[in-house]
Amino acid sequence: MSKTASKASSAPIAEHIVEVNVSSEMRTSFLEYAYSVIYARALPDAKDGCKPVQRRILYQMSQIGLRPDRGHVKSQNVVGEVMGKLHPHGDSAIYDALVRLAQPFNLRLPLVDGHGNFGSLDDGPAAPRYTEVRLAPAALDMVADLDEDVVDQVPNYDNRLMQPEVLPAGFPNLLVNGASGIAVGMATNIAPHNLGEVVAAACHLLENPQASTEDLMHFIPGPDFPEGGIIVGTDGIAQAYETGRGSFRVRAKIDIERVTARKQGLVVTQLPYMVGPERIIERIKDLVNAKRLKGISNVTNLTDRHHGVRLVIEVKTGFNPQAVMAQLYRLTPLEDSFAINAVALVDGKPERLGLKRMLEVYLDHRLSVVRRRSQYRLDRALERLHLVQGLLVAVLDIDDVIAIIRSSETVDEARSRLMVAFDLSEVQADHILSLRLRRLTKFSRLELESERDELEAKIASLREVLGSEVLLRNMVRVELTEVSKRLSTPRRTIVLESEAADPTVAIDTSAPLEIPDEPTRVVLTNRGLVRVSGGEELDLTGARSPFDTFKVQVGSRTRGQVGVVDAAGLLYRVDVMSLPAVARTAQNVSFAAAVDVSRLLGTPVDAVGLVDLDSASVTGFVTRRGIVKRMRPEFAKADTFEVIRLAEGDALVYAAPCPDEADVVMITSDAQLLRTPAAKIRPQGQVSGGVAGMSVSADAQVIAAGFVNMDEAQIVTVATSDAGLLEDAMQSSVKVTPGAVFPTKGRATKGVRAHRFLKSETALCLAGISAGTAIASDENGKAVSLPPVNEHRDGSGVGLDRAIARIS
Repeated sequence: MSKTASKASSAPIAEHIVEVNVSSEMRTSFLEYAYSVIYARALPDAKDGCKPVQRRILYQMSQIGLRPDRGHVKSQNVVGEVMGKLHPHGDSAIYDALVRLAQPFNLRLPLVDGHGNFGSLDDGPAAPRYTEVRLAPAALDMVADLDEDVVDQVPNYDNRLMQPEVLPAGFPNLLVNGASGIAVGMATNIAPHNLGEVVAAACHLLENPQASTEDLMHFIPGPDFPEGGIIVGTDGIAQAYETGRGSFRVRAKIDIERVTARKQGLVVTQLPYMVGPERIIERIKDLVNAKRLKGISNVTNLTDRHHGVRLVIEVKTGFNPQAVMAQLYRLTPLEDSFAINAVALVDGKPERLGLKRMLEVYLDHRLSVVRRRSQYRLDRALERLHLVQGLLVAVLDIDDVIAIIRSSETVDEARSRLMVAFDLSEVQADHILSLRLRRLTKFSRLELESERDELEAKIASLREVLGSEVLLRNMVRVELTEVSKRLSTPRRTIVLESEAADPTVAIDTSAPLEIPDEPTRVVLTNRGLVRVSGGEELDLTGARSPFDTFKVQVGSRTRGQVGVVDAAGLLYRVDVMSLPAVARTAQNVSFAAAVDVSRLLGTPVDAVGLVDLDSASVTGFVTRRGIVKRMRPEFAKADTFEVIRLAEGDALVYAAPCPDEADVVMITSDAQLLRTPAAKIRPQGQVSGGVAGMSVSADAQVIAAGFVNMDEAQIVTVATSDAGLLEDAMQSSVKVTPGAVFPTKGRATKGVRAHRFLKSETALCLAGISAGTAIASDENGKAVSLPPVNEHRDGSGVGLDRAIARIS
């Protein structure tokens, strides 16, 4: 190295130092970063409900033709297209957004149709090289009409391409699919909603701009989560819809079902939003190990992609399922809170939006889209009409046009001569010159005139829409309604103002967790209600406060099972601990705690009797046509099974325990009563159809039956003078007769007369067989006074002061 070079290399390098204020620099840089995160990444736009990455994914997929009627392509392909052309923020961010758009448990209306493993509530998706995507049908409405100048276009990150500033959004995506994101200094969390309800509210607001949030909530009662669930309490929803901020509780849907012959279980079929089964199971196991959760023996996850969520939680024998359910709601994510913080960009600025404001921003955007689309179509129609008018002129003198073109030496000369000869504009002349000769000669004058007329009608229609705000709003309303008809689905989430709004989801937090195995009695009332009383036999004699008379009562145990028998001869198993207990006072028995059998079983049931499934006693059945059956205690293991085979047109009227020492008593509508010893009727198996018990006339039927000691019983008969249906008959007289005056007769006979009809009376419309002193009530549960006992079995009745509805 030379000396000169050595000196040059050792010379000091001039420094260029710029002194800045650190505080000012940090403030400026942080604000730029915060603005970038807020505007370009984390918050959705209130117009189309999309974050920039979501918008770019949908736009680019539409540009490369990934429509629902095309094949799927690798997700990696889409990620590469979006990252290379529109979104330079890394492939992982793009793929995460793409996955969310395809997850049906995340969005109420998925915008991407995914093929492959896109994850679950507990697991993440497969890598993009393994999954495939295309646009879902709903996404077509999001990107529709982009080629008609409906939204502003902005440059991409390197100014080589253009992209839409927002999507046209054929439905209110921000409300329908919700949004979540964390920006700098702010965050957003918007719940998904039902498309049909949101569109209905938007249409109402279009027609009534002064509508209040309360008015809109008549259409949108609350969020509608993809996985369903139960929202309990609407105060937080109303607050969120009014102010943009509020919270509410979301509860899993749990049914009490029998999981084994002797065990009940809690079956979870719907979970709170974004809560997975594995998270629930892990929490339950931790609580059980810590001895904070009692009464659970096992948890099984039967969830799959075809049948949805099914989480079976087995309850230990002797534990109250309702109390266990209350524990689960209190201690596990089976009940979760959802906090709405509706922050979105409105014209580039973050804003917290209430329900009405969100719909107003969307509708203003949609009105702008339809207006710009109509103006674009009008401009194109005018341009085409101008060309068609020029072609019509040329077709009329096609020979002269050809001659002028052939005789012209240049295109400019031909254009000028055509413009002068036929009074054409430069555009019209250029269009004629650009056509091939064979196309020009094949133009039909009639076709061109027809196209001209269509264009003129279209132009008039578009001008009318653009000139009328009413027509423009109506067009938006019609388009929204069409989208709703195509894409909307029924509501999945139940919204309750409070637990009291629906007793089927109410949780009794005061119920004891563990139930001792004690003797009890199960009571079926004449109104089809069922409840549990104490171990002693229920006695309503002398009670005169409002009550419901009982039809059948059977002994059981608190951990036992009873069977509810319906008129079709089917028996339904019911766990005694699932029944409400009767409330007692010093004066009377209150039946407010009773539950309707149909609601309890979840199916319409015309209950006629009860069976103690844990007892060795014989059960008796009586049908409308007088068939009697005594059944041995041999029951099927199924939850529902047949206990008597009925002939066509026949039906059960009574089912109860029938010991040998009892009398089988039947009363028909033609006032015949049969008393026959139960011991003379041989018990049969489950599948038999019984034996002839009473000979019933063709125009009569059994209306009451009982298995009692007739020497201590009372018979109440109510006659009618109405020849119509018994249930609708007008009552005319009532009679109370001691059971001892009725003689014992053999089976399959007509019995004896129990009530002599007065001159105008035609039949019995009601009868009752009481084991003790008979009591009666009206439709409102008020006690009805009965006449003195008539010792004459075939005597006539006395007049009623009030109609009787039930007898016990």
